[in-house]
Amino acid sequence: MSRFPGGRRPSDPLKAAEAAFKKVTTKPVEAPSKTPAIPGVKETVTLRIDQDVLEYFQQDGPGWQDRINAALRKAAGK
Repeated sequence: MSRFPGGRRPSDPLKAAEAAFKKVTTKPVEAPSKTPAIPGVKETVTLRIDQDVLEYFQQDGPGWQDRINAALRKAAGK
């Protein structure tokens, strides 16, 4: 079996070197996971919320993100 594509030695040494380099260094691209690796892990998102709604959840201090999550979960019926 020949080491060269098409069984012929390339006439351009630069192209031959590039092809050999790419063959050795190129890694297959892995598809990103559709599901989190650990069940129940929260996902970071960007969400635009009206200022008065945000102030309502922030008025009780730390944990406002969890309170928004709980309100969204309740609204989703979960």
